[in-house]
Amino acid sequence: MKTTTIIAAALLLMASATADAKKKQQLWPDGTPMDEWFADTTKVDVNALGRQYVITDYGVKNDSTVLQTEAIQRVIDTAAEQGGGVVVVPQGTYLTGSLFFRPGTHLHLREGARIKGSDAITHYKIVKTRLEGQTLNYFAALINANGVDGFTITGRGTIDGNGRRFYDEFWLRRKVFPKCTNLEALRPRMIYISDSKNVTVQDVRLVYSGFWTNHLYRCSRVRYFGCYIYAPTSGYPKGPSTDALDLDACQDVHVRGCYINVNDDAVCLKGGKGTFVDKDSTNGPCRNVLIENVSYGIAGAGVTFGSEAWDCSNVILRNCHFNGTGNLVLFKMRPDTPQKYRNVLVENVSGTPKNGVRVAPWRQFFNLLDRPDMPRSGVWNVTLRNADVKCSKRFYDVRQSDKYDLSGFTFENVKAEDPAGGFDTSYIKDCRVKNVTLNGVKY
Repeated sequence: MKTTTIIAAALLLMASATADAKKKQQLWPDGTPMDEWFADTTKVDVNALGRQYVITDYGVKNDSTVLQTEAIQRVIDTAAEQGGGVVVVPQGTYLTGSLFFRPGTHLHLREGARIKGSDAITHYKIVKTRLEGQTLNYFAALINANGVDGFTITGRGTIDGNGRRFYDEFWLRRKVFPKCTNLEALRPRMIYISDSKNVTVQDVRLVYSGFWTNHLYRCSRVRYFGCYIYAPTSGYPKGPSTDALDLDACQDVHVRGCYINVNDDAVCLKGGKGTFVDKDSTNGPCRNVLIENVSYGIAGAGVTFGSEAWDCSNVILRNCHFNGTGNLVLFKMRPDTPQKYRNVLVENVSGTPKNGVRVAPWRQFFNLLDRPDMPRSGVWNVTLRNADVKCSKRFYDVRQSDKYDLSGFTFENVKAEDPAGGFDTSYIKDCRVKNVTLNGVKY
């Protein structure tokens, strides 16, 4: 065979392989191709991240009774000054207030290691930060990283927010001041990462956060792989507002293989709130979020389009199991905020959530201002398929309203049970129903 013929045949095979790959390439609900970055589930190799700085080699003591914020921070600063590397926490328990990671630094917790947050709010610095859809002076988180591209938190150890005292204080304050807000309760988040790219949090145990467990703001290419996220959801005190993962104006996020049990939202989309939310440059959309192979215990929903969200698109929740979770997917509709929720896919889900799909008005801390050109809110292009669930309340809780539009819903291959019944989709424009069985009744 001539060389030219061999080359031509090879080029033909390559072209065919490329065409097959394109056919197999995953798509977002709006039909755009999913970046190949989402297909890479390789775990971070901590040994490839540079020099390792074991904190006990630098004067930090294995003593859970001694506050060591300054000593641990010196190790982080030393690593940054010497060109970066991994701050390693060995086996033992280390008590600390707010820590700040620098560009080029990482955190690794060996098996048996525990970073334990102080339960005194005075041990957390007051900084300019993002919280509840606004920029303000508030307490730093336990672990902070701003502008730290490539930041990783790895290992089989634990970050313990030590939140019980904060929980007690919150519930007592609510008894005295029933309208007390989260901000007035004075509690630290566990992890706050902002303005960073290529962030990975993998394999760690994140427990008992005093407030939100993970809050990411204006980040992109974020991975949460194999994490255990827990706060108490029964008995006293429950962990108020211990959201597992708050994605605030973020894009390209992959959550995979985690376990979540918290006393509020699990994965919650945020980005801003208010009548003029789209006019404020500190706010932003959430785009391209893939949540898969997650096991949910008690939590608000598999994914919540939150009370501080306004522009969210291309969100996939798939291959997940629910055990007492509030909802499969929850859309909180604020009449004081123009909201655009669209291009959502929920597939291959099972278990025992309280509700299935829920769209409902949300009026907490309502503040509608005068705006003649107020954009219309709505939920568009939502698909639920391949679901087998037993709901303790309602499988279908999509509420109509003159404040928002509902369009382009699809329910396909769904088997559901609930004590309420009812599956009236007549008020949803362009709703498609195929092979849906609710309480033995086919639709």
